[in-house]
Amino acid sequence: MYEIIFYLTSVIAVLAASAILIAPHPVHAALYLVISLLALALLFFLLGAPLLAALQVMIYAGAIMVLFLFLIMVMNLRPGQNQSAPLASGWKGPAFLALILLLELLWILNRFQITATNNITAIEPKAVGLALFGPYLLVVEVAAVLLLAALVAALYLSRKERS
Repeated sequence: MYEIIFYLTSVIAVLAASAILIAPHPVHAALYLVISLLALALLFFLLGAPLLAALQVMIYAGAIMVLFLFLIMVMNLRPGQNQSAPLASGWKGPAFLALILLLELLWILNRFQITATNNITAIEPKAVGLALFGPYLLVVEVAAVLLLAALVAALYLSRKERS
């Protein structure tokens, strides 16, 4: 039964990631990105990495999305004049996908107890810490610098010409 939920969650993640590209408003795209990140967290949980799932929700779906929404507000992005979709009408798609993810998570937590008898091996937090601050330390730091450079570049490109 885990396989069905795994594939359904994968489809939700792909649908949400695809909807980011066609969302009529930047805030709607950010909401679809949150849904995609939450689906990825549920996939991590199903694969036996509850710590990684919690980090995915806290860091990416939480902190990084606050940063993205702040960037959208700073850049003052608005939909084009020819688009007829108001801001309030775009909440139905992300809300529907989030409801499906919530129902999947509640069903998993109520139906199954994730124990060693289910042949799911959990990744210990110590192993994640040793990997991040061991052989992958340089990769993590390069990713952080790249994200910072992208944020600075987006702010620079969005500024208005001053005469």
